[in-house]
Amino acid sequence: MTHTADQGVLGGVLPASVRADFPILATRPGAYLDNAATTHKPQAVLDAITGYYTTANSNTGRGYHELGRLSTDVFEQARHDVQRALGAERPEEVVFTSGTTDAVNAVADGLGRRLLGPGSAVLVSGMEHNSNLLPWRRLAEETGAELLVAPVDGHGRVDVEGFTALLGPRVRLVAVSHVSNVLGTVNPVAELIAAAHRHGALVLVDGAQAVPHRTVDVRALDADFYCFSAHKVYGPMGTGVLYGRYDLLDELRPARVGGGTVKGVSATEPVRYVPLPARLEAGTPNVAGAVGLAAALRYLDDLGRDAVRAHDEHLVRHAVRRLAELPGVRVVGSPEETPSGIVSLVVDGVHPYDVGAHLDGRDIAVRCGVHCASTFLDSLGLLGTVRLSFAVYNTEADVDAAVDALATARPGSWTADHPTTRFL
Repeated sequence: MTHTADQGVLGGVLPASVRADFPILATRPGAYLDNAATTHKPQAVLDAITGYYTTANSNTGRGYHELGRLSTDVFEQARHDVQRALGAERPEEVVFTSGTTDAVNAVADGLGRRLLGPGSAVLVSGMEHNSNLLPWRRLAEETGAELLVAPVDGHGRVDVEGFTALLGPRVRLVAVSHVSNVLGTVNPVAELIAAAHRHGALVLVDGAQAVPHRTVDVRALDADFYCFSAHKVYGPMGTGVLYGRYDLLDELRPARVGGGTVKGVSATEPVRYVPLPARLEAGTPNVAGAVGLAAALRYLDDLGRDAVRAHDEHLVRHAVRRLAELPGVRVVGSPEETPSGIVSLVVDGVHPYDVGAHLDGRDIAVRCGVHCASTFLDSLGLLGTVRLSFAVYNTEADVDAAVDALATARPGSWTADHPTTRFL
């Protein structure tokens, strides 16, 4: 859909007609501010998924018939679309996964076991989501390697000097998030990658919270691996991407084996795998998911990546300004410095879950708790936070509604029988 400025604007940047692109917003009242967990899907994505199933549905690469060829073509076109969006050198460097978690595990299992052993180490930052922490922790435990954790300062930023001091010949792998899923902190990943490379370490970047909000160029970053999930960037659930430099992917032992990955199998001869990326995509692929992701990336391109980022920055700064008006409400970190779609806060004397229940009772959806990053919250001395996270369809009015509701969030102000209280 084409959007023009005279249709009004959301937060002074994106046209108001953007909201009409998302059918769910017509059926659900209130403000949806849980976009870091998952975004809604525009009609263009829903149409692409439905269109695939109604015009091209077939298995890929296996059928010598028209639908099989068509399904293969649209699947590979989606791969090219992701390649272009990430700035990868070649489409074979894009591997479709079930999500960021699957992608991280694929690298940990497929390459990490060959690189790590007693006397070696893997380095992560202190702000990682469990999806970019637990695979490395388990890998270290099983290989006898050491798990090193780079310190994070009081603003929720990676301590670059502390990170660099931990590097050395023992560190074979580094895993770091591009953007924190808790505070929206944007890490200087290009600087961290360069430091790791100087010490001979490979780097995996968790880009799940970056791709929806900023242009990512994996070659400019010099990332060895980069991964993200479709459902956080207006695409479908159950689909993700693992980017890897071709030479590194070529060394990756398939984490899963099965149909479509081999040239031939016998009981006695060595298994001969097919070339990349098919050898890393065992079984029937989620073609509709890849098609939906490609449509989501095109949707963002149509809006304009610079406009998306400016809209995002505007809402973050507006939220920080409005929240500063509330006594007893504290923004955690400094999201206004490098805005990336997230503002986390705490309310004095009120458990984050109770704040979430209070807001939900006013038709405002937020995320509350530790956000699958309990070690990070522990390091900040916090029980949890209330997270507001923004998307292209959010407005200043959404932010203001949340702030007005937070103004009444005080001990005893929530509904005692609200379902959320079951999880306290």
